[in-house]
Amino acid sequence: MLYKLDIDQRGVATVTLNRPELHNAFNDDLIRDLIVCFNDLENNSGVRLVILTGEGKSFCAGADLNWMKRMKDYSHEENVKDSQNLAELFTVINRFTRPVIGKINGSALGGGAGLVACCDYVVAVDTATIAFTEVRLGLLPAVISPFVIAKIGESHARASFLSGAKISMSRAFVMGLVHQVTTSEHLDAEIEKVVADFLLAGPSAAVRAKELINRVVRAETMEDARDFTCEMIAKARVGAEGQEGMSALLEKRKASWY
Repeated sequence: MLYKLDIDQRGVATVTLNRPELHNAFNDDLIRDLIVCFNDLENNSGVRLVILTGEGKSFCAGADLNWMKRMKDYSHEENVKDSQNLAELFTVINRFTRPVIGKINGSALGGGAGLVACCDYVVAVDTATIAFTEVRLGLLPAVISPFVIAKIGESHARASFLSGAKISMSRAFVMGLVHQVTTSEHLDAEIEKVVADFLLAGPSAAVRAKELINRVVRAETMEDARDFTCEMIAKARVGAEGQEGMSALLEKRKASWY
């Protein structure tokens, strides 16, 4: 199996890239399997959030060398189709309606760094490195660029994409690509703390909060954002989950989803 999936009783799904001997590098089979996996999780109403991590020493080393050998002989049309499949993977993860937490257990290169950018919250070990290495192969971080630039902005993209230089976790934190840095021995414990925090949110509220961010960021005018946000909070206040949350606060008790 190219990935492992575990869903616990809380609805926390852990997706683990499972090619440790190849540093969890992508090939077309892994890309296809992960798309199916995340689509299945999207349709599973019992899933509250997803943890994305890698087996072994690396998170994801980008493209599998054997896959790259085949790509070298692809036609233009075949390359476009192949790239569209990879873009679909990043899109499915980026648009996943519930929180996606990146558990970065080791280095993330190329497309692996793109996976990091698609996560909502990222905890990384201090020994990891991230690099957009494509230019050092005469290539481009093209498919991942919309997701990475949305996360780190144009300035950091220019500094990173054009050189392909390794990025330390301290710098990745400053860039906003990583939200928390820890040691390997404390990674599991820190992830558990993050999961506990995310599970305190109302399940529907977490979904709507993610939708809120996406809509506000992409609103064409301030008026569009204003109208949408007013509508969103009005629906939340009269909805069952909002009513329960406000009642719990006033009655000084825990909400039903705790």
